Amino acid sequence: MRVALAAWLVLSLLGGTGAEDTCGDPPAAPSRSVPAPQLSPEERLSPHMPESLRCDACHAIAFQIEEQLRKAEGKVGKKALKESDYIEVLERSCSQDWESYGVLELDGEKRLSGPGLPRQQPLSVLVSGGPWPGRLSKLCHSYVGERGEAQIYGAHRRGPAALRQLLCHGDKGPCAGRKERPDPRKALQNEL
Repeated sequence: MRVALAAWLVLSLLGGTGAEDTCGDPPAAPSRSVPAPQLSPEERLSPHMPESLRCDACHAIAFQIEEQLRKAEGKVGKKALKESDYIEVLERSCSQDWESYGVLELDGEKRLSGPGLPRQQPLSVLVSGGPWPGRLSKLCHSYVGERGEAQIYGAHRRGPAALRQLLCHGDKGPCAGRKERPDPRKALQNEL
């Protein structure tokens, strides 16, 4: 798409293709404005993950831990890793750069977005970098410290759902007691 757009721009700057003479000006692309999320002082400045984003953050962390452990096990033929190996993988998982994560606003609510999280609206502005990578790394290290490497690796061996349950949905997990969001299409239908 970008290549076609760049080619069209170059041709139009060099005098065009002559299509304007026979077809008129190309139709204007519809213009849409999508504002960046307005972050509160806590969301911009605090070194901690805001409470409202901790459930999303936990799912992102569980996804990254699962991916890193799965790759490490793939290198040894799907066998269980030695304790020293999974401790190293967990450390590497938490110390990664986390740059592919950021916050966006969806229906007036701020959400964390990135690999392992549900896809959001196609037209949204993602604010990444800044405090988000450090917050995710810090939170990841705290989960590993609280739960322990052996317990996290044991949950991974039982499957991704077990790891998410351990980290995110237990009694004290950041997603505990949260209701699933209603499907926006159903909510709209009920309002009519």
